[in-house]
Amino acid sequence: MYIVNGQQLKKYHGANLILDGASFDIHTGEKVGLIGRNGSGKTTLLRLIARLSRPDEGQLVIAKNTKIGYLPQIPAEFEHLSVYETLAYAYRELKDCRNQMSELECEMSDPVVAANADCLEKLLQSYAALQERFERSGGYEMDANIDQVADGLRIPKSMYTRSFGSLSGGEKTKIALASQLIGRPDLLLLDEPTNHLDLKGLEWLEQFLQGYTGACVVVSHDRYFLDRVAVKMIELEDGEAFTYYANYSGYVKEKEERLLLQFEDYKEQQKRIKKMKEAIRRLEEWGRNGDNEKFFKKANSIRKALERMELVKRPVLDPQGAEFNLRLEDRSGRRVLHFEEMAKAYGERQILKGATGSLEFGEKVALLGDNGSGKTTLLKLLLGQESADAGMVQWGARVEYGYLAQQEGERDSRATVLVYFKEEAGVEEGEARGLLAKYLFYGADVFKPVSMLSGGEWSRLRLALLVMKKPNLLVLDEPTNHLDIDSREALEEALESYTGTVLAISHDRYFVNKLAGRVWELEDGKLASYLGGFDEYRVKKRELEHARLLSAGDVGARSTASGSRAAVGGCSGLDGAASARAAGNGTASAVRTGAPAGADASRLDSPAAGGGSSAGTGADGARAAAKPSRTPAISSERLERAIAAKEAELAAADAELEQLGTSSDTMRMAELWDARERLQAELDTLLGEWIELE
Repeated sequence: MYIVNGQQLKKYHGANLILDGASFDIHTGEKVGLIGRNGSGKTTLLRLIARLSRPDEGQLVIAKNTKIGYLPQIPAEFEHLSVYETLAYAYRELKDCRNQMSELECEMSDPVVAANADCLEKLLQSYAALQERFERSGGYEMDANIDQVADGLRIPKSMYTRSFGSLSGGEKTKIALASQLIGRPDLLLLDEPTNHLDLKGLEWLEQFLQGYTGACVVVSHDRYFLDRVAVKMIELEDGEAFTYYANYSGYVKEKEERLLLQFEDYKEQQKRIKKMKEAIRRLEEWGRNGDNEKFFKKANSIRKALERMELVKRPVLDPQGAEFNLRLEDRSGRRVLHFEEMAKAYGERQILKGATGSLEFGEKVALLGDNGSGKTTLLKLLLGQESADAGMVQWGARVEYGYLAQQEGERDSRATVLVYFKEEAGVEEGEARGLLAKYLFYGADVFKPVSMLSGGEWSRLRLALLVMKKPNLLVLDEPTNHLDIDSREALEEALESYTGTVLAISHDRYFVNKLAGRVWELEDGKLASYLGGFDEYRVKKRELEHARLLSAGDVGARSTASGSRAAVGGCSGLDGAASARAAGNGTASAVRTGAPAGADASRLDSPAAGGGSSAGTGADGARAAAKPSRTPAISSERLERAIAAKEAELAAADAELEQLGTSSDTMRMAELWDARERLQAELDTLLGEWIELE
């Protein structure tokens, strides 16, 4: 069922034609990615769907009573509200309803009103109607829904009382995004929602949208995000809308196939046109030579057919993008940078707690971490822009770095692009215009004030200046922010062929996969290193997290098991199994064949750790020595392996449940919980058998 249908839409901005016959449709519950170059009309189309603007021509139909939520790139409507009021913006009517209920409660508690039966009856009826409306609209879940989304996007409750207008641009975008998600409209329109989210926020948003029941249209240049969320892509190109029923990776393949077919059709049509023009020329020549009107009539007929022909556009197989021609003036030494035990605190907040790392020439390293973890602070300390509280930084020989900061200072509102570039690069006007053209600043664009540039244009201009310096070390802080997909791909290709060293902060997982040979993760003030790109880092991170959970379960279970065996040493059958379960579900961990040795084992086997563990171990040894045959021992080993395997399955189920903790996919959580209960029951049975055998 259609929720939005657009046919032959045209929209002008002044004299510029932005949309030229764009046609598309959006179905109920669809997740759509809206892509296109900067300036192609993506935001214009979202504003049309959000009813904030009207098309100049064409027809746009939106299903009746459709509730629409729109997140612009720069949210401005909440400036006078607090953060909590912004988050609860979608619940305005419910909050009014709750206030009315509170007023009625006060009235009904008045002794004079309570004594008047008729008046009290009317108040009770009004209160019941309000309460039913409040409950039906989800009023009692209002605060829980707000907290769930705020927690997922990592918005602390301490921020609730702050004024929305006092927040940074990134914080405003995050709060406004949360406000729209909390409202759960039928159609959600999101313009660049991923720009200011860290990896955990991105993954939470992906899971939220995957389970979201409403339709969603997302303008995004994050290709990894589009791959995981979108089931349909709409591309705006030359004012037209092209639809692809696939995620981003599928769109790339389908578009390439479409362009190749279109190019074949274009070539065939050009051959036909050439033959028709040649036929017209010959017929007219024959008509003139033979003074025969029939030839002119035939030529005129072919000319009319040529005029009626619908021309196939010549497809641009390789669209021109920015040329990031990265070259070195001189290479550095083998060791580019080494730093040890870097520490930095702002007041009582400790940002870095002994970060250590090193860079070799030619390495390409991506620095990852949550927002606020200290990534930009670390770069500034390494570059000497701030001083560390402790630690050592040692630079290699002949290192010349170029730094692209995430947040630049105030732009000069008077300087044009051309003037700004000339002054910063130190070149003449002719050379400056030639260089700017490589970064897609053509014609009148070079006379645009720097203060009026979009985020993507400003990033391209700063990258152009960085390339001019020819550094052998590039230090980049979120270089792909605001760049469109074509510019991102051009930058990736340039960095891939760049022979120098790259250290880049980025939350663009596609970019990290394409560029990085190593990933640094900054967590809790410490730096960890992983070989490979984002996918390899993610796999290794999950393995370590899983091992940590298993290890934590191992330690707790073994300690409990030592006491359990001492407690149930004289029990048998079901009574013994019940006693063991009462002591702890993880008892079987004590007998794993693959248990870690060394320090952990000695700590667990000590009297201080186990509380009766030594006595239990001695008793076990005595029983083992007294056994007359090997049959029970073989059975015991088989049980121990089965218990270890079952416990591993149980730990994996717990980890998956924890990961789905903030998900709205309740059916999946219920399935996992049932499976976990079955595993626990099977583990208890095996445990009982082991205790009975012992």
